[in-house]
Amino acid sequence: MNETFEALKPRLDRIMALKTAMILFEWDNETLAPQKAARLTSNVIGILSGEYFQAVDDGQVRELVKACQGDQSLTEVEKAQVRELSKEQEKLACIPREEYQDFARLTAESTRIWQEAKEADDFERFAPTLEKVIGYQKRFAAYRAKDGEKKYDVMLADYEPGFDMELLDAFFATIKKELVPLLKEVQASKVLIRDDFLRGDFSDSQQEKIGRFLAEYVGFDFSKGVMATSAHPFTTNLHNHDVRITTHYNDNLDSSLFSVIHEAGHGIYEFGVRDDLTQTLVGEGASMGMHESQSRFFENIIGRNRSFWVPIYEKIREAFPQALTDIGLDMFVNAVNKAEPGLIRTEADELTYSLHVLIRYELEKALIEEDMSVEDLPKAWADKYEAYLGIRPETMKEGVLQDIHWSQGSFGYFPSYALGSAFGAQLYAHMKKEMDFEGLLEEGKVDRIREYLREHIHQYGKLKDSRQLLKDTTNEDFDPQYYIRYLKEKYKKLYHLG
Repeated sequence: MNETFEALKPRLDRIMALKTAMILFEWDNETLAPQKAARLTSNVIGILSGEYFQAVDDGQVRELVKACQGDQSLTEVEKAQVRELSKEQEKLACIPREEYQDFARLTAESTRIWQEAKEADDFERFAPTLEKVIGYQKRFAAYRAKDGEKKYDVMLADYEPGFDMELLDAFFATIKKELVPLLKEVQASKVLIRDDFLRGDFSDSQQEKIGRFLAEYVGFDFSKGVMATSAHPFTTNLHNHDVRITTHYNDNLDSSLFSVIHEAGHGIYEFGVRDDLTQTLVGEGASMGMHESQSRFFENIIGRNRSFWVPIYEKIREAFPQALTDIGLDMFVNAVNKAEPGLIRTEADELTYSLHVLIRYELEKALIEEDMSVEDLPKAWADKYEAYLGIRPETMKEGVLQDIHWSQGSFGYFPSYALGSAFGAQLYAHMKKEMDFEGLLEEGKVDRIREYLREHIHQYGKLKDSRQLLKDTTNEDFDPQYYIRYLKEKYKKLYHLG
C-alpha cells in the first residue's frame, strides 16, 4: 500500500464509521423507533453529522488527499476512494458546519412531521417544515454552484452525475411525446383486464411469508439481510453483509408482492458489491439511477414477466386461496401488468410510472429555479396530474403528501426513477441477445440473470458511473429509445393495439 494512502486509510475508516452510524439511525427512525423519539434522536444525528463534517473537512485529511491525487502508484480502488473523498470535501467546504448540522437535525425530525401530516391529511402541518428544508437546500446549492451553474443542476448531480436539466428536459420530452399518446390508446382499447381479485383482506402474516419467499427466490440473502415494515418502503445498507429492506402491507396484494421484489433488487445490488470495495466510499451503487435500474429490473422486467411466474405461481395461489383459486396464470399476469392512471406513484404500472416522475421533476424545477411558493404546491400538483394522467387527487395524502423524499431533503432524486427504468430496458434488450432470458425464468434460473448483473454492474460499486457501466455492458451509450420500444411492445401486445 502506498505510504501516503496508508496514512489516509484510518481517516477514511473513521469517515465510513460515522456515515454508517447515521445510516443505522435513519433505518431505526423509519422502522423501530417510537414515534416520540425523533426530536431527541435528531440531536444525536446532528452531533454525528458534525463529526462526519469535521472528519471529511479535516486539514490533515485534505493534505493527504492532495498528496494522493495524481499518484500513479495507487491502485484503482485507492484512486477511486481518493476521488470520492475529494468530491465530498469540495461539497462540504462550501457549507458552514453549523448549517450542515442544523439541516441534519431538521431532516431527522421532518420525516416524522411529514408522516403525521400525511396521516392527518393536512398539508398545512408539513408546509412550514418543507419551506425550511427547501430553504436549506437552495442555500447549500448556491454555496456549491460553480460560475453559471443552476442550483437544481447541483442537486441533480448528487444523485445522477452527468444528467443535468438540459439532458433531463430532452429525456422527459421524449417520455411525454411517446407515452402520453400510448396511454390514450390503451385507455381507448376495448380490452378489459380484470384485477379485482388483487384487492381484499390479506393478512399481514401471509403477505410477509410470501414476501420473504419472493425475496429469497430472486436472490435476497437473509443471512446477510433483514426485512421490516415502514411507511415508505426503502433499502439501506451498512456493508455488503448487512443490507436492510422494508415493505408495507395493505389490501392490494400486488402492492406488497412487488414492493418486496423491488427492494430485494436494491438489496441484491448491495450484496453484489465486491469485498474490497464494501465499507469504503466506493462501496455502494454507481448512482441512484443505476440503483433504481436494478430494483425496477427485478420488479418489472423480471417480476412482471409471465415466464417468472411459471415455476412459482401455484405456490402464490395456494397462499391466497380466497383470492386466486379460480385465477389462472395468464389472468394473474395480465392483472399485474394492467395499465390504468392512478394517483400513487409507488402503485403505478410501468406505462404510467414515468409520468408520475415527470410531474415531480417539473415541480422540483419550479420550486428550486422558479421560486414557486410551497403554498402553491398542492394545486400545481393536482393540475399536473389532471393534465398528464387525467385524474385529480381529492386528498393531500394521495396527492402532494404521498412521498417521503422532500421531507428528507432529497431534491433531485426523483428523475433517477425514470432514468433507472430506461437503463433497465437498455440492459434487458442487450441481455436478450446474450441469453435465453425468458427460458431461464421459466426454468426458475433467476440466479443466472442475477449473476450476469453482478458481473457487469453490481461488483463495481462506484468505480464506474452509470453511463460507463452501460457502455461497457451493452457497447452503447445511454439511449432512451430502448425504454420507449420496450413499453410500446409490451402494451401494444397486452391491449391488442395495431
